[in-house]
Amino acid sequence: MVVLLDSLNRHMLGAYAPVLGHPPEFDTPNLDRFAARAVRFDRHHTGSLPCMPARHDILVGAIDFLWRPWGSVEIWEDAVTYDLRRAGITSMLVSDHPHLFETGGENYHTDFGAWRYLRGHESDPWRTAADPSWIGAPALPAREGWVTHAYDESRTWFRSEDDFPGAATMAEATRWLAEESASADRFLLFVDEFDPHEPFDVPEPWASRYDPDWDGHRVIWPPYAVDAVASGVIDERTAAHVRANYGAKLTFIDHQFGRLLDELDRQDRWDDTAVIVCTDHGHYLGEHDIFGKPATPVRAVLGHIPLMVAWPGRPAGVVDSLTTTVDVHATICDVFGVTPAHRTHGRSLRPLLEPSDHLDGNGRDDPVARAGATQRDWALTGVWGQGVAVTDGRHRYLRAPREGNRPLSMWSNRWSTMPIPAFPELRLPRPDRRAALDFMPGSDVPVIRQPFDVGDPVPFWAAGGHQAGQDMLFDLDEDPDEQRDLVGTGASDTAAEGDMVELLREALVGIDAPAEQFTRLGLG
Repeated sequence: MVVLLDSLNRHMLGAYAPVLGHPPEFDTPNLDRFAARAVRFDRHHTGSLPCMPARHDILVGAIDFLWRPWGSVEIWEDAVTYDLRRAGITSMLVSDHPHLFETGGENYHTDFGAWRYLRGHESDPWRTAADPSWIGAPALPAREGWVTHAYDESRTWFRSEDDFPGAATMAEATRWLAEESASADRFLLFVDEFDPHEPFDVPEPWASRYDPDWDGHRVIWPPYAVDAVASGVIDERTAAHVRANYGAKLTFIDHQFGRLLDELDRQDRWDDTAVIVCTDHGHYLGEHDIFGKPATPVRAVLGHIPLMVAWPGRPAGVVDSLTTTVDVHATICDVFGVTPAHRTHGRSLRPLLEPSDHLDGNGRDDPVARAGATQRDWALTGVWGQGVAVTDGRHRYLRAPREGNRPLSMWSNRWSTMPIPAFPELRLPRPDRRAALDFMPGSDVPVIRQPFDVGDPVPFWAAGGHQAGQDMLFDLDEDPDEQRDLVGTGASDTAAEGDMVELLREALVGIDAPAEQFTRLGLG
């Protein structure tokens, strides 16, 4: 079973307090309860960003962001559920994630044995008008966001806490586990829960839990801004309120997640069911004076993410090995004994999870002593058209594009990008006469390769963000909050930077990254 909680901040979870060295900011009793029986991965990093690219990494197993900005399953590859279906394994998707059902994300669900979409979250066009009565609606008065969202209409139709999409999703996942899972010899239940992603909107008593003194309409939509307070996009009091509202949403969905844990307890499934709790990325809530997920270098807040796995027969513990998002896909394949036909980039976590003699008294794994253990030298993180980060587990190096951020190209046969209903004119530039057919690494299926050169209009992902001259290097062991950039600070750090540049080049070569990525990053 996989439970993906969107925009889940590692540094706000009680489970990670021991490694972070400070108490949790918000209450997550059920995630803590899960962590008490799970293996906590301390060096887990996202791969492709944001939402749909991360799901591509998990469900397809191939790093996405070096080839395209946002898209669905391409014709040269399959989601893992295709292979599970062929193997006769039951799969079920329960989700309130609207991007799964929009252009550019619309076919990830199709190979699940069944799927249930719980309506009304964020951009889901569930209602065309607000309920004119609002009678009985628990939604509190809220300010409009920086763009128009369908949720502003949907929220007026909720009549109880259980109608909020996150609660409805967890209730449906729990129902499926209680009523239908027993009919399957083996199953994958995939719960793609959009909370605690914005809007940070919950009913009372959750809403006032961390900011009881707020007076006026609630701010449930965070701005997407760099230097947010310094530039006046948001004032300090409102910034604290937005952060508190994220905390309220986090505690709310933690409470709903408890329903799923209760059902696993009731069925006593822990001895025969592996449960993975993961996320796609974090969310800036004022760290580095950034809010949302704007075009900016992917710092640890966004890229160093939680992963916890409850594994039958394995006591709770800690894994220090470097892991990344595509490894979740490889683990699912390994557990069910299926092999994708397309090229993938993940390494199964199973060798790190099986019961072993190579554990210390705290359940911490010794990956060197464990035969066949997952060993990664690097993990890549990025958003298409922006900078690229690489980590070896200790250092994170963020490499900016060189001047001009060109050349770029997009590879896709499903030409789409994330739709923004408030800006229908904001579309991806279409392929033109410069486009050519090429081949993805490991594939004989032709793919459209559209170049973008200096002066060309480009998909909005590549505009702004990580600029030339903004290379950064951080020591995560000494500086987990990334407050001290080591680039250019001394001879030893210069040597470390050189090592990370070579590691980045090695990683890009290792996955046959497009040639233009080396050029735009100044790697030759």
